[in-house]
Amino acid sequence: MPLGLSARVLPDSQRRTIPDLVDDLDLTSGDDRSKRSAFWTMLTLSALIATAGVITDSTATVIGAMIIAPLSTPIMGIALGLATREPGAAARSSRYVVVGGLLVVAIGTVFGWALPGSFELLSNGQITGRTSPGLLDLVAAVATGFAGAIALARRDVSAVLPGVAIAISLVPPLAVVGVCLGDRAPALAFGALMLFLSNLVALVLAGTLVFTVLAYTAAKGTDAPAGASHRRTYLTLVLATVVVAVPLLANTVATLYLSLLTGRVEEVASTWVEQQPGASVSTVNISGTDLVIEVQTPSGLPPVDELLDALREEVPQGVRVVVTSTVGERIDAGTVEGT
Repeated sequence: MPLGLSARVLPDSQRRTIPDLVDDLDLTSGDDRSKRSAFWTMLTLSALIATAGVITDSTATVIGAMIIAPLSTPIMGIALGLATREPGAAARSSRYVVVGGLLVVAIGTVFGWALPGSFELLSNGQITGRTSPGLLDLVAAVATGFAGAIALARRDVSAVLPGVAIAISLVPPLAVVGVCLGDRAPALAFGALMLFLSNLVALVLAGTLVFTVLAYTAAKGTDAPAGASHRRTYLTLVLATVVVAVPLLANTVATLYLSLLTGRVEEVASTWVEQQPGASVSTVNISGTDLVIEVQTPSGLPPVDELLDALREEVPQGVRVVVTSTVGERIDAGTVEGT
């Protein structure tokens, strides 16, 4: 961070000291027994609240879990340990993150096991919204990480921390991981795990950059940490960010492609149903290799062979087209073949 910019973002008059941050973020410093008790109590409660909110598809409940979730404390503790190069500090905080994350996943898994067989994961907005992360999620997480780190580093903006807690999603995606594992949906669980890891890396990256400015200022006139060591830390964090960003970028591209594909299919299908007065296309969904077209119609459907012919130029070969209607028809139109 350039000196001029750092002076504006972290003015000397408002900068907190490194010892103050250590006391807040290192769960093994000071009254460590009370800190650990508070951490595990609030994390368990936030996991229960988040899991209940996810299963009931309640946004308000999930937000409540975000506000009280303490998992960002050891994550920022990792960033502080990397910035100050305090021996073992980052490793100690990492253990709390790993064990705490496993606790949340375990609670979610128990709830997932107890779900009835009729429960549909993909019909739940709290689950689907966290199982398909994209590159913009990482961008938002980095910005949120900077907001959280700056709020911690300044004395005058700590009031924004509840908003940061809501913006960065830590416990809810872990709860989704557990629920999906308990309901035997590992692919969805992996998507939610990627969301958590992207937020974790973003917080550590942003926090390390901000806290390094404080550590450098505090170390003026002393044996300051070597610049090469900080460069190695930044390189490691950048590489971790790239590793997380690659699958998110791939998922973003796939999502855009599917959006364009379903848009073209909807146009073709809309032209097809115009033959039936009063009929219209309701939705177009892709389920595995099936292309499902839902049609609202007061009576029957036009010949599906015409739809299949029209789609040959729009969708890849091997896709099975299924048409459903509001009058109860479900027609397997066949598989799209090459021309």
